[in-house]
Amino acid sequence: MPTLDDLYAAYPMLSRLSASLRETLAHNAQRIAAPAGTVLFDVDAPCSLFLLVTSGSVRVFRPGEEREIYLYSVDRGQSCILTVSCLLGNNVYPARGVVEEDVVGYVLARPIFAELLDRSADFRHLIFDLFGERITSLMTLIEEIAFRRLDQRLAALLAERPAVLETTHQQIANELGSVREVVSRILKQFEKQGWVHLERGIIRIKDRAALRHFAQPL
Repeated sequence: MPTLDDLYAAYPMLSRLSASLRETLAHNAQRIAAPAGTVLFDVDAPCSLFLLVTSGSVRVFRPGEEREIYLYSVDRGQSCILTVSCLLGNNVYPARGVVEEDVVGYVLARPIFAELLDRSADFRHLIFDLFGERITSLMTLIEEIAFRRLDQRLAALLAERPAVLETTHQQIANELGSVREVVSRILKQFEKQGWVHLERGIIRIKDRAALRHFAQPL
């Protein structure tokens, strides 16, 4: 029977499953590896597998014709609540999941996921604890989009990033749910203020305190 040491290290609660359920997990969890850029699921695709990430990251977002809305990333020890929701409700995916950093993990087929959920209180606690954490972050995202100006959200994002940030204006726009042209315009305003310095593919943070002050709600 294969060992799942890396899975138990990433999700310690799984090690508390009963011996019979750990055996079920060992026989049915399929190890996967996917390089950056791989589309793991897409809008309107059927949902049949539950992913447990042991390393790497998956970016989950809602694509649109002119822009996309970043929802969250699934990192080691975390769960995709859209997958959980689709598995429980037998629905198709409402978003796209793309590997951000090379992913290694395990997938459980829907029947095994349902069996663990039905037979194990520990597994239910794991899933719903992860579900609750993600719902809280999504509510924060909705509040940010609805009630906070984009320039303040951008300032807050930059204030928490490294002094030398290697990224593109498009990547930042995707993360904020905006478009590149608007983000570029705001970044140029920040540069005029002396808060950042823009280079090709690089943003240098020059005045983190000013960015934090500007990001505060009025």
